[in-house]
Amino acid sequence: MKFLDFLNKSVSPYHTVESLKTLISETNDENVLLFERGGALIAVRPPSEVCLDTKFRIALAHTDFPTLKISPNPDKTAAGVRTLHPEVYGSPLFTSWLDRDLGYAGLIAYEQGGRLHTKLVRGDKLFRIPQLAVHLNRGVNQEGLKVNPQTDLDALWTSVGGKERFVDALQAEIPAGTKLLDFDIQLYDAQPAQFGGFESEWIYSGRLDNLSSCHAIAQAFVSAKALEHDFQVAAFFNNEEVGSETREGAAGNFLKSVLDELAKSANISSVAACLSSSFALSIDMAHACHPNFVQKHDANHAPVLGGGVVLKVNSQKRYASDVFSSARFKLICEQSNVLYQTFVMRNDMPCGSTVGPAISATLGIPTVDIGEPMLSMHSIREMTAVKDHESIINLVSALFDAKQLV
Repeated sequence: MKFLDFLNKSVSPYHTVESLKTLISETNDENVLLFERGGALIAVRPPSEVCLDTKFRIALAHTDFPTLKISPNPDKTAAGVRTLHPEVYGSPLFTSWLDRDLGYAGLIAYEQGGRLHTKLVRGDKLFRIPQLAVHLNRGVNQEGLKVNPQTDLDALWTSVGGKERFVDALQAEIPAGTKLLDFDIQLYDAQPAQFGGFESEWIYSGRLDNLSSCHAIAQAFVSAKALEHDFQVAAFFNNEEVGSETREGAAGNFLKSVLDELAKSANISSVAACLSSSFALSIDMAHACHPNFVQKHDANHAPVLGGGVVLKVNSQKRYASDVFSSARFKLICEQSNVLYQTFVMRNDMPCGSTVGPAISATLGIPTVDIGEPMLSMHSIREMTAVKDHESIINLVSALFDAKQLV
């Protein structure tokens, strides 16, 4: 699946999983195993045979992204308009959500014949959160726009006299005679992904953090062939943007249960020894140096768009990278001719995190945190470089294809 098509189809974690399953099915490999848990997915290609030195080669990413989720009782009416009240998910850049065409998508649960069913939903209507006109907010350009997430982010969805409640619109998505039980619906940027820059060297899209990593891993997994002794694992978790401590998140037991099952079926005698000798790439987007705000980066650790894969290092261990995993990453890059650069957060600014530390700490797998450099992270519309996306694919391919794990 082409990258832009993948971005345009993956408008919620549940839709991302469906896109990943479609992409991975292109392998036509009957030996590939899929494990699904809501908005999370793990794909595994077993080796030809298991031996004493069998390892897991793992690439990790997450399917979720900062957004506005429609609350359970969202309906409001004001000034002749029906609005929907959202809950903030993760840490979106609020101002970027204003004056945008917004779609809605997610999962709904309903009862039919006494049984629970679910259905993916992607509405064909557009909503909007209009910004207050400058005439009514005279100081906005001088003082900056301040957004109160409780009062300023209600989405306009229809006029008074239209649908009475949002659940009525969702009810129309399920078979007649069934009962809507619950929903997990979020808003998303409805503008399609596209190439940008004078040489079409960039990609503009919503949800690049972290769908870029998901696509790169899946593309490399599809292109790989089964190894003689090692398992190839592509793991995509949900809920990274809110801390990963869920049943679908990296801090849950999803990957552990899958690896335990694989080890048991392969008669691996020491799972702990196998895991400690395995290797994981934790792939999430990285902060590129902004040309208008270069002072926001440490001068010696300021990745640039098109400069290659970013190695993320943090002495407070917000990233899983350590001297052992970073060295292994650098060696793989050198052997596969993949360019890399290094990011370290300024000492006077807090550092974000990824799925890497949770996986490395709970499973004991040496893990390195890396990613594509990008701008506008957590905006509704982000940008990255085509060259860097290709580099990530090449790097994961090197992990999956090398005859021997370095």
